[in-house]
Formats: sequence, structure tokens, C-alpha cells
Amino acid sequence: MAQLFFQNGTIVDGSGSPGVPGSVLVEGDRILAAGRLDPPGGCHVVNCDGLVIAPGFIDLHSHSDLQVLEQHRAKVDQGVTTEVVGNCGFSPYPSGDNPAGLQVYANGILFGGDRWGWRNAAEYLASAEEKAASTNVVSLIGHGSLRVAVMGSRQEEATTAELDRMAGILDEALAGGAAGFSTGLMYAPGNCASRDELVTLLKVVARRGKLYATHMRSYSWELIESIGEQLDLVRAAGCRLEISHLQAVGQKNWHKQESALALLEQARAQGIDVAFDSYPYLAGSTVATQLLPQEALDGGIPALLSRLRDPDQRARLAAQAGQMLAQRWSDVYVASVGSGPAAPVVGRSFAEIGDMRGTAPVDAVIDLLLEEEGLVNILSFNQSEANLRALLTHPLCTVISDGFYVKGRPHPRLYGTFPELLGAVVRDKKWLSLEEAVHKVTGKPAAVLGLRGRGRISPGCVADITLFDAEKITSTATYESPCSPPEGVAAVYKSGVPLQ
Repeated sequence: MAQLFFQNGTIVDGSGSPGVPGSVLVEGDRILAAGRLDPPGGCHVVNCDGLVIAPGFIDLHSHSDLQVLEQHRAKVDQGVTTEVVGNCGFSPYPSGDNPAGLQVYANGILFGGDRWGWRNAAEYLASAEEKAASTNVVSLIGHGSLRVAVMGSRQEEATTAELDRMAGILDEALAGGAAGFSTGLMYAPGNCASRDELVTLLKVVARRGKLYATHMRSYSWELIESIGEQLDLVRAAGCRLEISHLQAVGQKNWHKQESALALLEQARAQGIDVAFDSYPYLAGSTVATQLLPQEALDGGIPALLSRLRDPDQRARLAAQAGQMLAQRWSDVYVASVGSGPAAPVVGRSFAEIGDMRGTAPVDAVIDLLLEEEGLVNILSFNQSEANLRALLTHPLCTVISDGFYVKGRPHPRLYGTFPELLGAVVRDKKWLSLEEAVHKVTGKPAAVLGLRGRGRISPGCVADITLFDAEKITSTATYESPCSPPEGVAAVYKSGVPLQ
């Protein structure tokens, strides 16, 4: 079996320990040795002078569920070898009896058409095994997708029979290879799930020993209450908790972050297995329907559009949207619309669009949703730099991309998260050491997921390896030009095979 010898680099092994000069010997898909080594005869030598030898990066929170099957390179070019999909309640299974309903629900985040949907986790993961050559795929089953499969887009409390069916499908998914369960409680129809529904489902997760990841009900006005709800749920169910993309949204809520972190630290001290993740940017991104009360989506996008066409309902929803907004309208930008990337509104804030059209920003939101039949994605500036630093440097934090594809301008995190972390955050701002940062995207997410043999440069581990120049690694993706590839990543190997 052919051997690879990564010679004379700096080994940053993913544990958080200081980097050391050395070499790494790989045979087949496994690491045989690491340290002060001489190359064995007949091996293929990879010169790593001036390079860091690190484990392949693990993106704990991604929305590339469909794109990983198409071998898109946005992540592998950053050094990512494993993506965790199915986050925020959105997964491409179970399709149930109505795949079209799942597509309508999830396409705003998963960026799909009308030709996708898998009946269960095993089918999806089999497709990933066959088609996802560039990255290892780890999948969570999404609560929203599960609910749509059983209940459609109705915003009602699940009946006993419906809850039993959801629990059965969830158990089947976890037994079939799903690594855990995610909720999106800010998104319809997950927003209307009761405590009983969530505890029942989370007990299935606990019994299977899998991970629970949540996009909470609020990150702004009710941030503290939302964390309290999640801690209550996992105390009742007994499962592990990962709070997705933690942040305090909107300047009036920035002061709440300290209390939020204190709650998590206290829960951890009490024995609750809780952690969180964050992306290294001040702005986030989602669908524009999040700017409206989620009860307006009862019945799905067609029902929403019907309500928005009714003058009385439109006025009521516009008033509620204005009260809900934690940012300023000048902080919220159009990332994409269904009609295409050349639309004149793409890249403009709703304050600007309102000025262009001679209307209030909230009316610009509603008009655009009507014009684009609900297909509008947004980018919003949410948090302060001081809060971002506190998140990224916290010992409970894993660094993620939360990236997803759009027909327009994606958030630059899709193409730049990991070089941004290692370049801007580590080298330039010096918020973290290189070893700490690498740990937060390798060994730490592997531990959160319970992935054995990944996230470390150590004998016996899978040979997922990223080589990068710590002095040059940089994200060139910006909000204005978000698809620009990174610099400074020299090579990426998945299971010992170079990804060219």
C-alpha cells in the first residue's frame, strides 16, 4: 500500500496543544506516525516547509445538504474535509408522501429545485457516500422537515398519533445513520412546537446517544428566555445540547450576551452537556420571511402571500414586523431573490430599497416577497465586535460557517470562514492562538459529534489533512464579492487522497 510522507512542517494536531516541528506518515487512509520521523523508502514525499500540518477542518454547522452531492468546492478550498448538514430544522429527508411540500419549506435555505428529497436518513447518506467525493458528510435530521413530512405546513399542536409517528421516523433516522436532531424554532412550522412535543422527540435523541442542535426561538429580545427553554428541555430529556450560532442580535440586546454565557457556564457546571457554535462575522444570513411573524406562514408560502395581498392583514403584519426587528432597516440587506442575481435590489439594504421606491422599509420587504413569490434571502449585521470576540474565544465555542448557497450574493462565510478565522482572527487580531483556533475546527467539533478517528493528527486516525501557510492564509471573500476563493491553503487530503 502506498505511503505518503508529509515532511518537515509544523504539526498542529487538533488537540489544542502547542504546534511542534515534525512529519506525518500516512498509509492508505490512516495516519501511521507523527513527530520527528525519517521518510521510509519508497514513500511519496510531500514537502511541508513553511506549512502547518493540521487535521482536515470540520464544519459543524453547514447547509450544503444538496451541494455536497454536487461536489461544490466552496468548503474544500478552505481546508474543510467534513461537513455537518441538516441544521436549523432543515434536512433533505424525510420526504414523506409530499416531497413538494418539503421542497417549498426548505428551498430557501437548501437552495434546491424540484428534483430532490429522500425518504429517510439511510437513503440520503447512501447518496452522500456515492456522490460526495470532496467531503465527509455527517447529517442531522431536521425537526421542520420531520414535521412537514407528518403534518404538512400546519401550525397546530401535534396530535398523539402525529407525535408518535414523528418519534418513530426520528428513531429510524438516528438508527439509519443520522448523527443527531436539529430544531429551527424561529422558523415555521417548528415555531409552534410545544414543550411536550420537543421533550418527547429529545428523549428519542437521548436514548440513541445522539446530538441535539438548536436554532433557538430568539437571539434578540428573548435571548435569555430561549436559552432557558433549551436548558429545561435537555434537563427533561437527558440529551446533549449544541446551541447553534449563538449571538445577541441588535444593539439594544448586546448587553444580554454576558448573561447568556453565564447561563451556559452554570449549566455546564451542573453537569449538562451543553456547548455552542459561532461564525467569525458580525453579520448573519437567512430568509426574508424571518422578518415577519411566523404565524403568517401557517399553510406555507402560498398562504403567506395570500395574507400579504389582503390590505388589513398586510397592515397588521407590517406593524408586527416593525416591532419585532432588533436591528435597523439599514442593517438588513437583500442577498438574493428568485428572479436572479442581477436584480437591482441585491446588495441593497431595505432602508435603501425603501428610499428607491418611495416607501417604508417594511413595505419594501412585503412588496419584494410578493414580487418574488417569497424567494428572498437576506444578510443582516447583528452583533458587536466585542461580543464576537467573547464568543469565539470562549472555551465552549466551536467555530462554524453556517454557510448556504443563494441565487445572488451569499454571505462571505460560505467561501471564507476558516481562512477568516486563521488569518484575520488569529494572525491579525490575535484573539486566539493558532492551536486554539485549529482545535475549534477539528478536535472540538469531532468531540461534540462523537466522531472517532477524526479531528486529530495522531496514529490510527483517518488521514484527513489540511496544509496551510499560517502567514498567508486569508479569506478574500467580502460582502460585496463573496465568492472569491481563499489564499494560503496549500493542499487538502481526504482519507489520504489529495482533493485537487
